[in-house]
Amino acid sequence: MPEFPILVTFLGASVLLAISPGPDLLLISTYSATRGLIAGFLLSMGVFLAGLTQTLLVAFGLGHIMQTIPFIALAVKILGALYLAWLGINLIRQWRSNLGNPQRQVAIEPLSAPQLITRGLINNLMNPKALVFFSLFLPQFTSSAQPFTQQILLLGFLLSTIALTVNTVISFSFSRLKQTLSNQSTFHRHFDGFLGVVFLGLAGRLASE
Repeated sequence: MPEFPILVTFLGASVLLAISPGPDLLLISTYSATRGLIAGFLLSMGVFLAGLTQTLLVAFGLGHIMQTIPFIALAVKILGALYLAWLGINLIRQWRSNLGNPQRQVAIEPLSAPQLITRGLINNLMNPKALVFFSLFLPQFTSSAQPFTQQILLLGFLLSTIALTVNTVISFSFSRLKQTLSNQSTFHRHFDGFLGVVFLGLAGRLASE
């Protein structure tokens, strides 16, 4: 366990990081506003699992390997960008199909809990910048007087839990918009196109970093 002053500083920094705008926040808020609280929470769980995975990678030194071997980070980044672009293209194709059949009732594509968790997981995990950040951020709050690996595991779990809590609150807040949006057929007709552009934007952002 880190010393109390260091732990307090770490918790404060973690909260600030969790509320800062980013790809995860964009994805969670969009899905929560259109699909409801459960969808946003499941995406948040995916981000939480990604945080735990990155913590394990840092604890066992793989974060440092990614820093010293840029090809690994590049490969992960390309795979992540291609996945997000694939999602975006499929959503835009669905949007164009809806426009071509104006008499058909527009329905948002149903997604299972595993699919939503996977999207949250991949959106975070396929960004090597997040792993590099974990490997640089967490060790700053460790002490040489205690085992390094145990401290990293504890700090990573705390950071991921704080992010999950913040993302859940955001999911609840944006889900309150769902009732208003549900009465706007125009929004629903263009939702797939909007979300497709969001995914393509995330793919472009990831590929260009």
